[in-house]
Amino acid sequence: MVESTVVLVEGESDRTAVATLAQRLGKDISKAGIEIVAMGGAAGFADHFEEFSNRTILGLCDEGEVPDLLRALGTRDLSPAQLAELGFFICVRDLEDEMIRANGVGRVLEVIASEGEARVFEKFQLQPEWRGRPIHDQLRRFLGTRSGRKVRFGGLLAEAVDLDRVPTPLRGLLDLI
Repeated sequence: MVESTVVLVEGESDRTAVATLAQRLGKDISKAGIEIVAMGGAAGFADHFEEFSNRTILGLCDEGEVPDLLRALGTRDLSPAQLAELGFFICVRDLEDEMIRANGVGRVLEVIASEGEARVFEKFQLQPEWRGRPIHDQLRRFLGTRSGRKVRFGGLLAEAVDLDRVPTPLRGLLDLI
């Protein structure tokens, strides 16, 4: 049996972003035998490690989910650099945070406008809970407020980012596949 690689990510938006960036970087992941699996949350690491124990496993997760990853790895204390050596990359806060920083607020607003959601975002900004908060935080929350938006914008922001500004965790992961 030919060994293949599984890339474990938390959700569909992560899967979409990784697949989009891989394609943009000229990587034919299916031809290379690479499967990107959305686990439905980081708590799924342990089950997926068992399921794919006969394959090379790489992964991407949010910094808040590192304890789940460490439990699955059978340890309590590895630094992000040590995790990267094992093929697991950590997003500061989450993937949306990484993509907003990589694209810049202006570019994210352009992408939102191109999707016809500029007025919706402006209304969101007026909600009492979000009024006056930093626009970066508003954008991050907005991306997850409606079903399907997070997945759609995961791909769109991955398509929009300059390839020399791909977030470090994604770049590290993509360099291995």
